[in-house]
Amino acid sequence: MASTASTTDTIAQLRSAMAGMQDGMPRLPLETHPALSGLVHLRAGGSYAVDHAGLALALLAGPSRAGGWCAAVGVADFGAESARELGVDLDRTVLVPDPGDRWLEVTAALIDVVTVVLVRPQGRVPERVAERLTARLRKRSAALVVQERSPGDWPRAEVRLSTRDPAWSGVGEGHGHLRSRRVLVEVHRGSAPQRRGALWFPAEDQTCRRADELVAVPPAEVAS
Repeated sequence: MASTASTTDTIAQLRSAMAGMQDGMPRLPLETHPALSGLVHLRAGGSYAVDHAGLALALLAGPSRAGGWCAAVGVADFGAESARELGVDLDRTVLVPDPGDRWLEVTAALIDVVTVVLVRPQGRVPERVAERLTARLRKRSAALVVQERSPGDWPRAEVRLSTRDPAWSGVGEGHGHLRSRRVLVEVHRGSAPQRRGALWFPAEDQTCRRADELVAVPPAEVAS
């Protein structure tokens, strides 16, 4: 008879395999920034909602490092220097800072030709619009990162990443310089246990890296 632990592992593997299939087509994994490894795994066809501009750039960095093309739509304050430091290749990044009311058309067109698209919608997006883009993502094997202005702006996000408890270091007793920031990242994916991990973002060398070990939070604790 299989042990409880082995049964749990098998269920987890089956869930992972099912998550990697959609409409009978394999959803290929995309490169993920090392600092986010274990917290979130990017997959073609997925949509990822974030509440932090730097976190959005970190999600672009993995596919970009692997040679993929990226795009940013409606992000007028796109931090090119920060993106470069995270590993985004700006020579393979398309920027459309002000698409106006054509943001949906522009985003859909870019999904056809790049690996991952970052979009910042002006407000809450209707479910029918999100569904339409989700279908396009799966067909074109691209991923979408949505930088939300307010929680829930993107109703069909497969994974949601949020940040809290930022703490800067480097200043003490009224002197010194801000050198690094520690932030807690929480990852929500459907009914799966929430994952938490702390990042140095930025670290003293202006990179992004893990500050502690990954934690899977039991549902009861999340509810509390």
